[in-house]
Amino acid sequence: MMQRRLNRGVALITAMLIAALATMVAANLSWDNALDVRRTMVLMNRDQAVQVALGGESWIISILHQDREDSETDHLGELWASDLPGLPIEGGEVFGNIEDLQGRFNINNLVDDRGEIDEDNLNQFRRLLNALGLDPRFAGIAADWIDTDLEASFPDGAEDSIYTGMIPPYRTPNQPLASVSELAAIEGMDRATFKVLEPHIAALPGQTKINVNTATAPVLLSLDANMTTADVEGLLAERESAGFADIESSFAPLVTPDVINNILDDETQHFQLKVVVQIDTVRVTMNTLLQRGPQGNVTPILRSLGTT
Repeated sequence: MMQRRLNRGVALITAMLIAALATMVAANLSWDNALDVRRTMVLMNRDQAVQVALGGESWIISILHQDREDSETDHLGELWASDLPGLPIEGGEVFGNIEDLQGRFNINNLVDDRGEIDEDNLNQFRRLLNALGLDPRFAGIAADWIDTDLEASFPDGAEDSIYTGMIPPYRTPNQPLASVSELAAIEGMDRATFKVLEPHIAALPGQTKINVNTATAPVLLSLDANMTTADVEGLLAERESAGFADIESSFAPLVTPDVINNILDDETQHFQLKVVVQIDTVRVTMNTLLQRGPQGNVTPILRSLGTT
């Protein structure tokens, strides 16, 4: 009798262990399956978000094309300059904005077509840095970062001899920038400085003019050494509704004829589009550099995807 009771006790414990193991296996399988389903949904939502962002890009391209047909000038009162409102889509929404990058200082203007430093643009960049309360020596450092030679310019240059001594070491690219974020690597640049500078600079292909209808206040202040804050405030008030009626008459008392002829413009070829798509917990941000030709044809020349 004792032996039978002992055997039944062992059998009961064994059955309980098997039931517990089966429950654990079933729970793990259920959890793994839930994770697989979740991962699949996230991937599907991300793919959908990317397609929605590309659709938004196509929509903006058509708006910019129509804008060129309607007007020869670009200003902040036009349709493209308005933020894209939040539009509902299945499971989320899409929103964004577009900026005129030629309302900023083009960092690649620091060097000419031969890869040599352009002194006029170098001085303008120094004035921009001063207007922002930043160290003007970053102008010479940035110019050396882009120019084709390996000789540090005087007095503020920095070439390979500086960067190869850092940890980890690296070298100057000695070519035009594809993104302003590359300036984060120049000697002395920190996060706080770059955050202040970034809204007023762009990295555009080739030499570009500044659209004064959309230029930021510090960029306008940098146009001439004799420009004052009061001058800029007057210019901003004058252009407020529909841009400047006549650039030459507005700027002739404030800047030199060379600035008017070689730097100032009232139209734009380069725009930065930011589209944000939120679907469920998935958030995709697409940034696109758009280039518009003389006939209004718009081409994406640089595209990046992120989450912010």
